[in-house]
Amino acid sequence: MIGVLGSHLMSGGHHIKEFMGMLSHTLTSIFRPPIRIKETFQQLFFVANGSLVIVVFCVCFAAMVTILESSFHMKIVIQNDSMVPGFAAMLILRELGSVVTALLLTSRVGAGMSAEVGLMKITEQVDALKMLGIDPVQYLVVPRLFACIIGATILTIVADITCIYSAFVISEAYLGFTPALFLTAMRRFVDFQDLIFSMIKGAAFGSVIPLISCYYGFRCKPGAEGVGSATTNSVVASSVAIIVIDFILSYIFSHFY
Repeated sequence: MIGVLGSHLMSGGHHIKEFMGMLSHTLTSIFRPPIRIKETFQQLFFVANGSLVIVVFCVCFAAMVTILESSFHMKIVIQNDSMVPGFAAMLILRELGSVVTALLLTSRVGAGMSAEVGLMKITEQVDALKMLGIDPVQYLVVPRLFACIIGATILTIVADITCIYSAFVISEAYLGFTPALFLTAMRRFVDFQDLIFSMIKGAAFGSVIPLISCYYGFRCKPGAEGVGSATTNSVVASSVAIIVIDFILSYIFSHFY
C-alpha cells in the first residue's frame, strides 16, 4: 500500500512539473507574435455563444432552488424570511453564478477542448505543426486561453443577472415579496464590488479550463480509450481546480467585505 501511495505521489509530482512547464510556455507565448485573432474569436464563439443557453437554463433553476430552500429553512429557524432576498443575492453573486457557470463550462468546453487536442495529438497533427515551425502551444492553447477568460467572464455576468432575476420572480410569485421589498433587502447585503469579485472569479476559472484541458490533450494516448481517458481526467482535474481556486479567492475577498 505504501508503494502504491508513493507511486501516486511521484506521478502527481511529475504531472505538476509538466503542467507548470506548459503554463510557463503559454505565458511566454502570449506576448510573442503572431496574435491569432481569428482563432481566438472562433473559440470565443464556441465558449460563449455555444454555452449561453445551457448556462442560463441551469442557473435559473439553481437560483429558484436557492431562494425557496433559504425561505423554508429560515422560517423554521427564526420564523421569518424577510432576509431571504439579501442572503440569496449574496450567495448568487459571491458563489453560485461564477461557480455553476465554470463547472458547466468544464463539462462542455473543457471536455471538447481536451478531445479536440487529444485527437490532433494521436493523429500526429501536433507533430505536423512542429514540422511547419508552428508552436503548438501558441497555436492551440493561447487562443483558447483568451477565449475562455473572456467568455467565462461574460457568462458569469449573464449568470448573475439571470440568477437574481429568477430569484426576484420566484420571491414575488411564491414568497410574497414586492419588487421594492426585494430590491431593498438585496441592497442591504450586496454591493457593486460583489459583481466585480464575481467577474474576477469567472476570469480565473476560465483561465484554468483550457490550460488543464489542453495539457491532458497533449498527453493523450492513442486510441478511443486514450481520448476518453484524457477527456475524463481533464474534466475531473478542472472541476477540482475550480473548487480550490474558489476557496482561495473567497478567502482573499473576505478581507474586503
